[in-house]
Amino acid sequence: MAFTFTLKHALTIPIEVDSVNHAAVQQLSADEVRALPILHGNRRAAVADFFDVEHSSAEADLMVWAGDCSRVKAIGAGLNSGSIRIEGNAGMHLGREMSGGQIHVQGDVADHMATGMRGGAIHVAGNAGDLVGAAWPGSKRGMNGGTILIRGNAGREAGHRMRRGTIVVGGDLGDAAGFDMIAGSLFSFGKIGACPGAGMRRGTIAALNASEEPELLPTFKYSCQYRPDWLSFFLHELSSVGFPVPEDCLNAEYRRYCGDFLTLGKGEVLVRQ
Repeated sequence: MAFTFTLKHALTIPIEVDSVNHAAVQQLSADEVRALPILHGNRRAAVADFFDVEHSSAEADLMVWAGDCSRVKAIGAGLNSGSIRIEGNAGMHLGREMSGGQIHVQGDVADHMATGMRGGAIHVAGNAGDLVGAAWPGSKRGMNGGTILIRGNAGREAGHRMRRGTIVVGGDLGDAAGFDMIAGSLFSFGKIGACPGAGMRRGTIAALNASEEPELLPTFKYSCQYRPDWLSFFLHELSSVGFPVPEDCLNAEYRRYCGDFLTLGKGEVLVRQ
């Protein structure tokens, strides 16, 4: 069963909708969904106070959020199956701790997207804020699986303490990308901000724009220049799912830098030649 949540009016105070659990909603009637509790600032409210709710049997296991949801927090929190489509912008904590399913965003996403993500996929047509796929404050690990594809730009500290998974950014990537990265892969087709990979132990950060040289820390050492077959294969796969990949990236050569030698030093930053 598909449910569509259409925002009734613009929001000035954020609302939190983590109680609108995808799996649980599929077992409820439309009236029961309208009565679900949500938080409006620090005040308890109901879904029906802010959203028109419609259900349909046309598309199974789908949830649609329509309108400017830039102040709607925690859409798709804990998602483990099914699909969510956001027809506009999305607020903070989108897809936090999700372990499966798919989320497609037609607009932009605010900070802290996919905090603690363990699986599934998020596709963003616009830009994303800071701390994509990052760790909770005080947590030892951030993203631990799954795939995030962002066609626009992403903010600071994407992949902070990520352990597994893949993040691809079609535009620019903010400062300290892959900060304290444990493992995983982080790719950018645009400009990468200062200090990528600071404190990284393992993993890969790839700068795929030949005209923008990332500012590496002195604790990274040049290793070699080569053409990584695995990267060419990955980029072909990425192109096959509709993500825009420049043709000249597919078989390019890359300079490989190892680091961060302040930590384990088994990470790598690949810079397109």
